[in-house]
Amino acid sequence: MATYPTTGFSQIPLESHRERLLKKIRDENDLPTLGVAIAKVVEITSSGEDSVSRLAHFVLSDVGLTQKILRLANTVQYRTAAGAAVTTISRSIFLLGFNTVKTSALAMLLVDFFKDQAQAISVRKELIHSLCASIIGREIAQRGRFQDGEEAAVASLFKNVGKVLIASFDHGLFSRIQNVAATGETSEDAASVLLLGCSFERFGELALQGWKIPDAIIQAMAPLPSGELRKSTQRNEWLKQVASFSDALAGILISGVGDKSARYEKLLKRFGKVLELDQAMLDDLLLKVEAETRQMAKSMDIALPEANAEAPELLKALGVPSEFLLKTAEVTPAQEAIRYPSGKPHNARDLLLTGVQDVTQMLTSDDYKLNDLILLVLETLYTSMGFRFATVCLRDISSGRYVARLAVGEHYAERQKSFFFGGKSESDLFALALSNNADVMISDAMVPKIRSLLPAWHQELLPDARSFIILPLVIQKKPLGLFYADRATTADEGVPPDETALIKTLKSQLLAAMMRG
Repeated sequence: MATYPTTGFSQIPLESHRERLLKKIRDENDLPTLGVAIAKVVEITSSGEDSVSRLAHFVLSDVGLTQKILRLANTVQYRTAAGAAVTTISRSIFLLGFNTVKTSALAMLLVDFFKDQAQAISVRKELIHSLCASIIGREIAQRGRFQDGEEAAVASLFKNVGKVLIASFDHGLFSRIQNVAATGETSEDAASVLLLGCSFERFGELALQGWKIPDAIIQAMAPLPSGELRKSTQRNEWLKQVASFSDALAGILISGVGDKSARYEKLLKRFGKVLELDQAMLDDLLLKVEAETRQMAKSMDIALPEANAEAPELLKALGVPSEFLLKTAEVTPAQEAIRYPSGKPHNARDLLLTGVQDVTQMLTSDDYKLNDLILLVLETLYTSMGFRFATVCLRDISSGRYVARLAVGEHYAERQKSFFFGGKSESDLFALALSNNADVMISDAMVPKIRSLLPAWHQELLPDARSFIILPLVIQKKPLGLFYADRATTADEGVPPDETALIKTLKSQLLAAMMRG
């Protein structure tokens, strides 16, 4: 078995630290769950029509992640001109952009898991490095010449994951590697090979393979040849270049030491042509990334070090005090609001009103999709009223049945599959609501008269539903479908007139959009 040279250290097998660390990481109880979550987010792409709903479902399934995305959407950089608070994930995706929320969710998952794994400052520093690189990668991808380049942001995020893992699981080894590199006699990569048996990047690749991350992203983490790079016509090579540039630029940006201008110049010389960047574009990129990194770190409860004598130049150039950049909007989303025993937030009216404003803004946009608008209305009802499950059913022309098309809440996937009913005229509560175009709001479903009107399929699928609403979608006396949402508790507080009016407004806005096509 090979050993590394003796340079002040006793001889230890090269594979020793690497294999021990990989085994320790594999045996960590929560890491497989993290890997599954990360793989699921990576799998969600913008190509499918249901991608927004899939991402919204994933975020909504994690209360902590939901709160962090909402905090990010409510920072000054993303708040709308009207200053309206953002209270739904659907609106956050529309406001921030699909890829921004996707890469932010990945970064938040990574940070949430590792930030408490060790008290060492270096762990936090490496997490911020990864976070900053992902923002740079996303910006480069948006300006890049390849379509669907969002993988660049993901690869940039994971480029530094090897350091994050080693700093978290063997901080002593991480410190020794840093100390060897600090002597100036060898590079950081060489020190890592010397003491770990492989580079940080290679270690990260091995970990991501265990998480089942797609090969295209893992391959993008591979090192580049030295010297000035050539412009590539291959997307995979371009992804590798973006990831390497983002990682290097992030390292300079957060270092806060030495003459950064010379390092920026050297980096621009190496990557400028291949990534189509000039000095002015780099300066603009630095301004945006500096501000956004601080905002995103704030939304994740990571305290960034105070700007030193050199760093404030970026913030000063924005013309905005750094304290203002870090300030988040005053917003009380449903997840944090005081609730009635039923689960309904006390500020339901305010949340509904915000939802109406969100829908109004989406309707004025030129690029909204009807499916996204339906999801926004559905999520607004779900979060504002404190429901445990909500779905929208639309009539299937071929079968005549009403079938659940979108759903949110507890066990939404399983319930959505079984939530359908016939379109023939019947005397149950659903048929009566549709035929009379009547909004139904039931506070206690156990009342005998109400119970007798519930169809058998509903009692079988949702036997514990104790309060619910049915909102028919009818255009020119033709039923198109309905919204349904329920709780497992009674709602003794009821639905006051002002909340009822806002719910009807939401429905009217959607019907108007459906009529326009």
